[in-house]
Amino acid sequence: MIFPAERPRRLRSTAAMRRLVAETSLEPRHLVLPMFVADGIDAPREISSMPGVFQHTLDSLRVAATEAVAAGVGGLMLFGVPRPEDKDATGSGASDPDGILNRGLRALRTELGDDTVIMADTCLDEFTAHGHCGVLTADGAVDNDATLVRYVDMALSQAEAGAHLLGPSGMMDGQIATIRAGLDAAGHLDTGMLAYAAKYASAFYGPFREAVGSSLSGDRRTYQQDAANRRESLREVDLDLAEGADMVMVKPAMSYLDVLRETADRSAVPVAAYQISGEYSMITAAAQNGWIDRDAAIDESLLCIRRAGADIVLTYWAAEVAARL
Repeated sequence: MIFPAERPRRLRSTAAMRRLVAETSLEPRHLVLPMFVADGIDAPREISSMPGVFQHTLDSLRVAATEAVAAGVGGLMLFGVPRPEDKDATGSGASDPDGILNRGLRALRTELGDDTVIMADTCLDEFTAHGHCGVLTADGAVDNDATLVRYVDMALSQAEAGAHLLGPSGMMDGQIATIRAGLDAAGHLDTGMLAYAAKYASAFYGPFREAVGSSLSGDRRTYQQDAANRRESLREVDLDLAEGADMVMVKPAMSYLDVLRETADRSAVPVAAYQISGEYSMITAAAQNGWIDRDAAIDESLLCIRRAGADIVLTYWAAEVAARL
């Protein structure tokens, strides 16, 4: 009998051995917690399609954020949920200093200062009556350049409210360069940008639409990317890097690990990936049905996103996993 000369199993023999030779680590600092702050509610409201995730009041936002930071998360990404009657065609609430998102940002910066990285969703979709990420033309198309003007207004409001990083997520051409120029002209030289560089028009966003009370009719396929395309994503990444992005992101994460890997291979700046609402809800639902081991599935999913090249992972489990780690 001929026995194998190579025995890779030796390095898997015990938990201590596996830990010693692990190529990828998952640490609390790698995790960012997306959070929702809603206007017009007087108590936290659970999102039915995302069990365990809440729309927060300003008070409960402060409490949950403080707990997450104490657990060691690397940052917080804040989304605003305005009242339906406060939405309009241009998303004016997005740049209103007294709009819910900017009030939430100020509350977090006052509460936490520089103890964590406070990030803001820099997009109009939560604030527009039509639910699109930009201003519409008379025939209902998203007007790229008119939208850029609104993004600068929104970015300035968020920087003034205390955000350390802005997250332009609308996939408008030229958004990074335009916002950077606007921030610099206003003296916000140190406010960074986490560019949603490769953001796909995904079927897995469904629960998020509930979370932000989306008014969307139709879809966003004319500006978000086609799931069939890989090279297009790399072009978008290269453009955002050339325009001055401080970090770049791939969204969603788990269905686009190939894009994430290639982005990490070409990027000189940190790379993030967003484990989105549908990914959260699928794992949660399968675990609730007893089909998978919940904690093991969560940890594996996050580790695999890290292995594919993400320096930073946005996940609704950030605080829980950070505390467990």
